[in-house]
Amino acid sequence: MALYLIGDIQGCNATLGHLLDTLGFSPSRDTIYVLGDLMNRGPDNIGVLKRLKSLDNSAKCLLGNHDLHLLGVHLGVRTLKPGDTVNDLLQSSDRESLIHWLRQQALALMVDDVLMVHAGVLPSWTASQTLSLASEVCAVLQSPDWQDFIRQMYGNWPSRWDDSLQGTDRLRVIVNGLTRLRFCTPAGEMEFAHHGSPENAPEGYLPWFEAPDRQTAGVTVAFGHWSSLPALNRRDVWELDSGCVWGRGLTAMHMHAAGLGQHQRITVGSVEKR
Repeated sequence: MALYLIGDIQGCNATLGHLLDTLGFSPSRDTIYVLGDLMNRGPDNIGVLKRLKSLDNSAKCLLGNHDLHLLGVHLGVRTLKPGDTVNDLLQSSDRESLIHWLRQQALALMVDDVLMVHAGVLPSWTASQTLSLASEVCAVLQSPDWQDFIRQMYGNWPSRWDDSLQGTDRLRVIVNGLTRLRFCTPAGEMEFAHHGSPENAPEGYLPWFEAPDRQTAGVTVAFGHWSSLPALNRRDVWELDSGCVWGRGLTAMHMHAAGLGQHQRITVGSVEKR
């Protein structure tokens, strides 16, 4: 049995199929963990969701910022942005069932001592706290009140975590940390305007995984979201977004090999037709 981590697919269904073939993936034997941003910007979003949904328990998926964006567009509380390609989903007869499936997905997972998130983990959060906070949001997304939450989810404030936060403010910080975070201050103040490489961090900010006294420093964290991030070559932080939607390929990591220090990564080139 093999366990694979896969970075941001973003609607690149043909490349995902190519990667699974390259891995020799068998749904009866293996499991893939997809680290969010299943859709958007690529050409076949509905194909990706149908493929992952059909794999049932052999595919465990996280929600990324693009996946949550789709929920907002679906409800009419967000508008399509330049470059968005989710109309195939929005116009599909399977729209409601796929939206329902999407809402059941996680925001964080812990498997074989690897903490999985889409974007990052705030410095003050432990691994167990990260999982607990993610579960708070998932409970709302899976509840009858999910539409009310989506309508209030967007925004950059509060910009840092406080244990006393309640209600929508609390959930918004959790979502922003897990699905949008790249840079923060040592104290955990988040910044969302800069998307580039670490050397271009705004003054006073640093990549979340470089924050001193980070409470998950002793835990391996796997994440996507940051396609411009150079290879880290670290044992404790595994970056998996290799920019498939930008034509640079889709990456999987064999978890057991990585746990042995081999960091076995398999990247296939993009085969999407634009």
